[in-house]
Amino acid sequence: MNSEYTQSNLAILFVHDEQITLTSLSEQIRSDLGKRLSYETSLDAEKVLDQLCKKGIKTIVIISDWLMPTMKGDELLVRIYKCFLDTVKVMLTRKADSKAIERVKQEARLYSYLQKPCRDERLQVL
Repeated sequence: MNSEYTQSNLAILFVHDEQITLTSLSEQIRSDLGKRLSYETSLDAEKVLDQLCKKGIKTIVIISDWLMPTMKGDELLVRIYKCFLDTVKVMLTRKADSKAIERVKQEARLYSYLQKPCRDERLQVL
């Protein structure tokens, strides 16, 4: 995971398999929230599971793409929920089917899902 450190030990984690999308999302959120939080990014869903506990930063929101090569976003968010019940989970998708979205709602308390491309005002609501 890549980090942009701030004074906060609270973080938003962005998981996506395209660097340009990670950069864009984190910049949009950072412009709204500033340095109140840390911003973490990961290109690999599998590695996220191993690294979430290791940095001493509490991840309060995870925004994950759905279609990724190593693991789909619904699976990632369900696994994260099993270990981190209070983390807010958002799925970002262009292609997710309704079954995947319903699964995350039922099994991981999905907070929201966003259709790509996202408008800035949709991210501000989060």
